[in-house]
Amino acid sequence: MIEFVKMHGLGNDYLYINCIKNREPLFPEELAKRLSNRHFGVGADGIILVCNSKIADFKMRIFNSDGSEAEMCGNGIRGFAKYVYDYNLIDKNEFKIETLAGIRKVKLNTLNKSITENITVDMGEPILHPVKIPVLTREEPPIKDLKIVIKNKIFTITCVSMGNPHAITFVDDIDSLDIEHIGPMFEKKEIFPEQVNTEFIQVVSRDVIKMRVWERGSGETLACGTGACASVVACVLNGLTEDKVTVKLLGGDLFIEYNRDEDAVYMTGPARITFTGEFNY
Repeated sequence: MIEFVKMHGLGNDYLYINCIKNREPLFPEELAKRLSNRHFGVGADGIILVCNSKIADFKMRIFNSDGSEAEMCGNGIRGFAKYVYDYNLIDKNEFKIETLAGIRKVKLNTLNKSITENITVDMGEPILHPVKIPVLTREEPPIKDLKIVIKNKIFTITCVSMGNPHAITFVDDIDSLDIEHIGPMFEKKEIFPEQVNTEFIQVVSRDVIKMRVWERGSGETLACGTGACASVVACVLNGLTEDKVTVKLLGGDLFIEYNRDEDAVYMTGPARITFTGEFNY
């Protein structure tokens, strides 16, 4: 029997499992597939394991619905921060979380001890070098004018990593986008050796953008925190927005700041508990 807490960040939902109280599951990849199934399991974009860390306050492990392990998830880490705070695993509202993408600092904006409002995450430095993203190209960084062909159409992409790879492309109308059809083609394009998350961006103004995302291993999700961060970096690199931008996703809004003096990206947004439960495994 596995206890879990289902949480979402703007509709990007994960099942959180306490591996401090209990040992980590032996086969988390298979567990993620079973639990994430929306017909025969609980239903989620993946599972997140809450673990002890030797180098930070906690360690976060993320497994997508297809069983693949992800380096980082912006919406997932906000839920992680809320989980450890609300369930009294820590009594301070600023702390560090170890991820495969490195250590991330979080700050919970609390009204009182029991109510957690928006959460701010220092998402670290955007990675712009093609070898580190990774993307197979001879272009010099930043990669902001790379042409790829999808279904006989040329797309211009900007490539950014926030600990996981992102390809950002700008479109005139994201509402009419056939993302279910072209998303997998971006994800598995041969120039991305580790596959890629793809953000489709419509610029509304200098401080507002609309975004849809196709996440590797999960498909279209209602929100993607690392994708929102990568998209704002891409917008700034292309001279399309200011450094502080509201990103409108299908699940709600995130506020992203690209602090170029610090070369760091800050993400602020909510996390909500949906329900708790147990799963026979």
